[in-house]
Amino acid sequence: MSDEISKPNELPKAYDPSTIEQRWAEYWVNERLFDVPSPNDTQIDEKKFTMLLPPPNVTGRLHMGHMLNQAEMDILTRWHRMSGDISLWVPGTDHAGIATQMMVERQLKTEGTSRTEMGREAFTERVWAWKKEYGGAITDQMRRLGASVDWSREYFTMDDGLSVAVKEAFVRLYEQGLIYRGAYIVNWDPQIQTAVSDLEVESEERMGKLYHVRYPLADGTGSIVIATTRPETMLGDVAVVVNPEDERYTSLVGKIVALPLTGREIPILADEWAKPEFGTGAVKVTPAHDPNDFAIGQRHGLPQPSIFDTTAHITLAGSPYDGMERFAAREKIVADLDALGLLVEVKDHPMTVPVSQRSGVVIEPRLSMQWFLAVNKTPASGGDSVAAKAIAAVRDGHIRFTPEQYRKTYDEWMKNIYDWCISRQLWWGHRIPAWHCSAGHITVSRETPTACGTCGSAAITQETDVLDTWFSSGLLPFTVFGWPDATKDLAAFYPTELLVTGFDILFFWVARMIMLGTHFMMDVPMPDGSARKLADAVPFKEVYIHGLVRDADRQKMSKTKGNVINPIDIIERFGTDAVRFTLASMASPGTDIAFSEARTEGYRAFANKIWNSARFLFMNVERAKEAGISIDAKQLKKALRSTEHSRLEGRWIVARLAATSAVVDEALKEYRFDEAAHAIYQFFWGDFCDWYLEIVKLRLNFDEGADLEATTVALTTLLAVFEGALRLLNPFMPFITEEIWHAFWPQIGLPVPLKSIALAHYPEFMDFARDTDGSVTAMILMQEMIVAVRGLRKEMGVPEKEAAPVRVFADNRVVALVDANTDLLRRLARVNEVEFVSATLTGNGSRSTAEFDVQVVYERVIDVVAEREKLTKDLAKYQKGLDAAQKQLGNEGFMARAPEHIVAGLRKQFAETQMLFDKAKAALDELSAE
Repeated sequence: MSDEISKPNELPKAYDPSTIEQRWAEYWVNERLFDVPSPNDTQIDEKKFTMLLPPPNVTGRLHMGHMLNQAEMDILTRWHRMSGDISLWVPGTDHAGIATQMMVERQLKTEGTSRTEMGREAFTERVWAWKKEYGGAITDQMRRLGASVDWSREYFTMDDGLSVAVKEAFVRLYEQGLIYRGAYIVNWDPQIQTAVSDLEVESEERMGKLYHVRYPLADGTGSIVIATTRPETMLGDVAVVVNPEDERYTSLVGKIVALPLTGREIPILADEWAKPEFGTGAVKVTPAHDPNDFAIGQRHGLPQPSIFDTTAHITLAGSPYDGMERFAAREKIVADLDALGLLVEVKDHPMTVPVSQRSGVVIEPRLSMQWFLAVNKTPASGGDSVAAKAIAAVRDGHIRFTPEQYRKTYDEWMKNIYDWCISRQLWWGHRIPAWHCSAGHITVSRETPTACGTCGSAAITQETDVLDTWFSSGLLPFTVFGWPDATKDLAAFYPTELLVTGFDILFFWVARMIMLGTHFMMDVPMPDGSARKLADAVPFKEVYIHGLVRDADRQKMSKTKGNVINPIDIIERFGTDAVRFTLASMASPGTDIAFSEARTEGYRAFANKIWNSARFLFMNVERAKEAGISIDAKQLKKALRSTEHSRLEGRWIVARLAATSAVVDEALKEYRFDEAAHAIYQFFWGDFCDWYLEIVKLRLNFDEGADLEATTVALTTLLAVFEGALRLLNPFMPFITEEIWHAFWPQIGLPVPLKSIALAHYPEFMDFARDTDGSVTAMILMQEMIVAVRGLRKEMGVPEKEAAPVRVFADNRVVALVDANTDLLRRLARVNEVEFVSATLTGNGSRSTAEFDVQVVYERVIDVVAEREKLTKDLAKYQKGLDAAQKQLGNEGFMARAPEHIVAGLRKQFAETQMLFDKAKAALDELSAE
């Protein structure tokens, strides 16, 4: 590859991304261009940009959300790297406990076996084998798409080093009294038979039933009717509650009811949770199978009997419902209640049903023995709680959220946070380092103990649960750099600068990284040995939350709707660069992206435009060589810094490149990818291709007797600007810019200066000559005149290939400008003669602006009616503008308050509009006279 790119490379006639993207993607990885070695001590204080890739699941494949996230991260990393920062983007994958275990269990099922038949050790070995064979798909796709990460640092959350760090974190938290084991209501997946996090639960709107059931009073004096959507859970009822303010039930509080179908008796209690307006206002309480009922049970000291096993089958020995699946039991219980005359009413009832994202089955709230992290508790060693430090980190401005709205969301959630259930009933994951003895004692240890730490019993067994994957991934910002060891990497790269992620994991990952980072890193000294402050303990200094990628109709993508877009398919059709640019051009803080193939097709055409412009340059370089012209690197650099010998268009295009660089820089600082992409697009397609290339053709004269010095100046500026524009575009379109850049240098007879354009300097405003002579303003005026002439030619029906004379009326400054650049009018507006006149131009073929009048001289039959109609509309528009300006200028209050420059601008606008009105009126009068 290195030999190939060092040779002169003539670009093929047609741009074909499929022939270049794979090649450059492999080159970047093989050359290890984006690796960042562990720093020397002298490097620690250098400007850096560090970022972690939100680790995709090892089971994953690239989807449009990944594509957006990684495109934005790559743009930022390449921009920072080219801007001189030590830029480290760390990649990795998450072991995805539930998802991976499910994938392997499905595989085992097809083989006629299961994990329980295999046993834990054999099953875990099988999962590792699966990971080795299939687990790298998404990172392979990242390599293919050219993500500029440091692949030498790629991690997997079950790697040995990270496993040690996870164990250390758990043990420290336990020693600080922040981790405990207890019973609590969790989201239980009966199919996978484990607790799942809220993130792994989806809410589905379904039409259910609301059952009104009569519970007879035990003394036979009456009954109370309860309302429930889950009658099967009544087998676990321990009370009925009513609102203390509900006068209907005041006399019943304290009485006992006979729980139907069970032979048990339970009390009626008063609790504010009962809502008089819902159902009958009386609510059954099943503490082991509903989180709200669990809280009621704790307030009233109620028992917590469980009636379901881990597969959601009823487990009540001696009950006729024992062993029945929960929904089958529901049908029988309802039928039995009806037969007993206790089923009062059944109504259709719209409800939100929690469904496991992993298995698709309905979640069963279940009281389960789990491990918890006490986030609001003061550690035994002293100091603030885990949650308090995380709240302070954002409150005190050490972490900035973009968009700002997510800071409020974060604050509200953190201030109402509950203890975090960190255990999962799986076999794949970080096994909890805790051992149980027969006496019920728990030993938590970094190393495998030989005996119980409390009673000394040798009969100990390790906890079967594993840790929630969010626990291990929450540690990543510091564990990937070697924590708990005090490594150079940890000293140099922590905290990271930025996290780019979606809003859906704001609580489940972002908040937990902040909690764990501020908790553990506060104990790690700074590189100079001083105590670490909260500002340096945060895992990242900024969080950018991007939106969703939706379909072209702004619908959320889903397999059910059939509107899921596979990014690999789109890339194969249009190329990676076009897809990246599409996403960037629509990405701004707080907005979702309506992905459009039509727009991607447009950016594929943009890439083709760049390709063809490069071929035009290279063709003229060959002509220059034949004429004996050579250009060196110093000339190229000087062409951007000094434009005193350039003509108008040369000074203008350099000034436009400078201005575009400034816009892009400011936009990327605020994550306005759309504004940055738009600025680059407008410069490359509009300024450079549509205008500058057409003008510069006038200057590239290599004929015998031509002014080769002027030609050299023009060619040098052209090449310098093009190369600078490639660097400006590179973070957004890395493949095509790399290909052209490597062809560029050999074409002009120079060695390729660096291994990659991605290692070159990113254009900055200060790199360019200042626009001291107003070249931008002058060029804008020339463009306005050219556009005006083109429009007049079209209106008058001048044949496209036929040149026509024009007349110009303007002040001396504009006349001098146009006179010095008549060749621009001749080439770009097909003008064969320019006549400067001393009187206002009106009538046929004329157009007026605030700076000039221009008229195309061409004989044709005028449609007087149409011309009158046009002028009448113009007059109405100008009159409206005059009225609005007069209203403001005549407003004494406004005039007294408005800044001087606003008033001056308004008066200037009024004068210009009045001039245009007068010209249009004169033209209309002239037509009327005819």
